[in-house]
Amino acid sequence: MGGRDRRQGCQFLFQPAQPITIKLYMMNNSIDLLLVEDNINDAEMTIRQLKKNNMANNLIHVKDGEEALAFIFGTDKFEGQIALPNHPKLILLDIQMPKVNGIEVLQKLKSDPSTRSIPVVILTSSKEDPDIQQCYALGVNSYIIKPVNFDRFCEAIRSLGLYWLLFNQPPLN
Repeated sequence: MGGRDRRQGCQFLFQPAQPITIKLYMMNNSIDLLLVEDNINDAEMTIRQLKKNNMANNLIHVKDGEEALAFIFGTDKFEGQIALPNHPKLILLDIQMPKVNGIEVLQKLKSDPSTRSIPVVILTSSKEDPDIQQCYALGVNSYIIKPVNFDRFCEAIRSLGLYWLLFNQPPLN
Protein backbone atom coordinates (compact mmCIF):
# COMPACT_ATOMS: atom_id res chain seq x y z
CA MET A 1 0.00 0.00 0.00
CA GLY A 2 1.52 3.31 -1.01
CA GLY A 3 1.25 6.79 0.40
CA ARG A 4 0.80 9.94 -1.64
CA ASP A 5 3.08 12.86 -0.95
CA ARG A 6 1.81 16.46 -1.00
CA ARG A 7 4.25 17.24 -3.80
CA GLN A 8 3.24 16.71 -7.40
CA GLY A 9 3.69 13.31 -8.97
CA CYS A 10 5.42 11.49 -6.14
CA GLN A 11 4.21 8.06 -5.00
CA PHE A 12 5.91 5.91 -2.35
CA LEU A 13 5.63 2.17 -1.81
CA PHE A 14 5.48 2.12 1.98
CA GLN A 15 3.10 3.01 4.77
CA PRO A 16 3.39 6.72 5.66
CA ALA A 17 2.54 5.91 9.30
CA GLN A 18 5.45 3.47 9.49
CA PRO A 19 7.94 4.54 12.18
CA ILE A 20 11.29 5.72 10.91
CA THR A 21 14.39 4.09 12.30
CA ILE A 22 17.97 5.05 11.71
CA LYS A 23 19.04 4.22 8.20
CA LEU A 24 22.68 3.90 7.32
CA TYR A 25 23.88 4.44 3.76
CA MET A 26 27.59 4.10 4.40
CA MET A 27 30.52 2.83 2.39
CA ASN A 28 33.14 3.55 5.04
CA ASN A 29 33.32 4.94 8.58
CA SER A 30 33.17 8.61 7.62
CA ILE A 31 29.84 10.40 7.69
CA ASP A 32 29.22 12.93 4.98
CA LEU A 33 25.63 13.79 5.80
CA LEU A 34 23.29 13.43 8.75
CA LEU A 35 19.65 13.87 7.70
CA VAL A 36 17.35 14.71 10.61
CA GLU A 37 13.80 14.45 9.27
CA ASP A 38 10.64 13.01 10.80
CA ASN A 39 8.51 13.13 7.63
CA ILE A 40 9.10 9.82 5.85
CA ASN A 41 8.11 11.21 2.44
CA ASP A 42 10.47 14.19 2.69
CA ALA A 43 13.27 11.95 3.96
CA GLU A 44 12.84 9.43 1.15
CA MET A 45 12.67 12.15 -1.52
CA THR A 46 15.80 13.79 -0.12
CA ILE A 47 17.69 10.49 0.02
CA ARG A 48 16.58 9.50 -3.49
CA GLN A 49 17.70 12.82 -4.93
CA LEU A 50 21.06 12.62 -3.17
CA LYS A 51 21.54 9.04 -4.39
CA LYS A 52 20.60 10.06 -7.93
CA ASN A 53 23.43 12.59 -7.82
CA ASN A 54 25.89 10.19 -6.12
CA MET A 55 25.93 12.13 -2.86
CA ALA A 56 24.39 9.58 -0.47
CA ASN A 57 27.22 7.11 -0.03
CA ASN A 58 27.87 8.09 3.58
CA LEU A 59 24.46 9.22 4.78
CA ILE A 60 22.69 8.58 8.05
CA HIS A 61 19.01 9.34 8.52
CA VAL A 62 17.47 9.79 11.97
CA LYS A 63 13.83 10.56 12.74
CA ASP A 64 13.97 13.30 15.36
CA GLY A 65 16.16 15.73 17.27
CA GLU A 66 16.59 13.46 20.26
CA GLU A 67 17.98 10.70 18.07
CA ALA A 68 20.21 13.20 16.24
CA LEU A 69 21.78 14.45 19.48
CA ALA A 70 22.24 10.89 20.73
CA PHE A 71 23.96 9.96 17.48
CA ILE A 72 26.23 13.03 17.32
CA PHE A 73 27.29 12.85 20.96
CA GLY A 74 27.37 9.01 21.17
CA THR A 75 24.79 8.69 23.96
CA ASP A 76 21.72 6.56 24.67
CA LYS A 77 21.33 3.79 22.09
CA PHE A 78 24.44 4.98 20.19
CA GLU A 79 26.80 4.78 23.16
CA GLY A 80 29.66 2.52 22.16
CA GLN A 81 27.86 1.33 19.01
CA ILE A 82 29.13 3.76 16.42
CA ALA A 83 32.75 4.84 16.52
CA LEU A 84 33.00 8.02 14.51
CA PRO A 85 36.44 9.41 13.82
CA ASN A 86 34.88 12.63 12.51
CA HIS A 87 31.59 14.45 12.73
CA PRO A 88 29.34 14.66 9.68
CA LYS A 89 30.42 17.06 6.93
CA LEU A 90 26.86 18.40 6.89
CA ILE A 91 23.67 18.16 8.94
CA LEU A 92 20.34 18.67 7.18
CA LEU A 93 17.91 19.54 9.94
CA ASP A 94 14.14 19.92 9.97
CA ILE A 95 12.65 22.26 12.58
CA GLN A 96 9.26 20.79 13.34
CA MET A 97 9.94 17.39 14.89
CA PRO A 98 8.70 15.46 17.90
CA LYS A 99 10.68 15.11 21.15
CA VAL A 100 13.45 17.64 20.47
CA ASN A 101 12.84 20.18 17.70
CA GLY A 102 15.42 21.38 15.20
CA ILE A 103 16.02 24.71 16.90
CA GLU A 104 16.91 22.92 20.15
CA VAL A 105 19.29 20.62 18.23
CA LEU A 106 20.89 23.61 16.52
CA GLN A 107 21.32 25.38 19.87
CA LYS A 108 23.04 22.34 21.40
CA LEU A 109 25.34 21.84 18.39
CA LYS A 110 26.41 25.46 18.11
CA SER A 111 26.99 25.84 21.88
CA ASP A 112 29.35 22.84 22.08
CA PRO A 113 32.95 23.51 20.96
CA SER A 114 33.30 19.98 19.56
CA THR A 115 30.35 20.39 17.16
CA ARG A 116 30.20 24.15 16.58
CA SER A 117 31.99 24.03 13.23
CA ILE A 118 29.73 21.36 11.66
CA PRO A 119 27.74 23.04 8.90
CA VAL A 120 24.01 22.88 9.66
CA VAL A 121 21.41 23.57 7.00
CA ILE A 122 17.83 23.96 8.11
CA LEU A 123 15.57 22.27 5.55
CA THR A 124 12.01 22.96 6.63
CA SER A 125 8.54 23.99 5.56
CA SER A 126 8.50 26.80 8.15
CA LYS A 127 8.44 30.26 6.59
CA GLU A 128 7.95 31.89 9.99
CA ASP A 129 10.25 34.87 10.40
CA PRO A 130 10.86 34.18 14.12
CA ASP A 131 12.17 30.69 13.20
CA ILE A 132 14.46 32.11 10.53
CA GLN A 133 15.77 34.85 12.83
CA GLN A 134 16.33 32.45 15.72
CA CYS A 135 18.19 29.92 13.57
CA TYR A 136 20.57 32.54 12.21
CA ALA A 137 21.09 33.98 15.70
CA LEU A 138 22.09 30.48 16.86
CA GLY A 139 24.60 30.09 14.02
CA VAL A 140 22.84 28.10 11.30
CA ASN A 141 24.80 28.05 8.05
CA SER A 142 21.78 28.15 5.76
CA TYR A 143 17.99 28.15 6.00
CA ILE A 144 16.10 26.57 3.12
CA ILE A 145 12.32 26.40 2.83
CA LYS A 146 11.30 23.10 1.23
CA PRO A 147 9.79 23.79 -2.17
CA VAL A 148 6.31 22.29 -2.58
CA ASN A 149 6.82 21.65 -6.30
CA PHE A 150 8.51 18.26 -6.85
CA ASP A 151 10.97 19.45 -9.53
CA ARG A 152 12.01 22.45 -7.46
CA PHE A 153 12.44 20.24 -4.39
CA CYS A 154 14.72 17.90 -6.37
CA GLU A 155 16.75 20.82 -7.73
CA ALA A 156 17.09 22.34 -4.25
CA ILE A 157 18.43 19.05 -2.84
CA ARG A 158 20.81 18.59 -5.78
CA SER A 159 22.18 22.13 -5.46
CA LEU A 160 22.43 21.86 -1.69
CA GLY A 161 24.34 18.58 -1.93
CA LEU A 162 26.69 19.87 -4.60
CA TYR A 163 27.59 22.97 -2.65
CA TRP A 164 27.93 21.54 0.88
CA LEU A 165 29.34 18.09 0.05
CA LEU A 166 31.50 18.83 -3.00
CA PHE A 167 32.37 22.53 -3.20
CA ASN A 168 32.44 23.69 0.43
CA GLN A 169 35.75 23.32 2.22
CA PRO A 170 35.14 22.58 5.92
CA PRO A 171 37.77 23.23 8.58
CA LEU A 172 40.16 20.36 9.22
CA ASN A 173 39.35 18.39 12.39
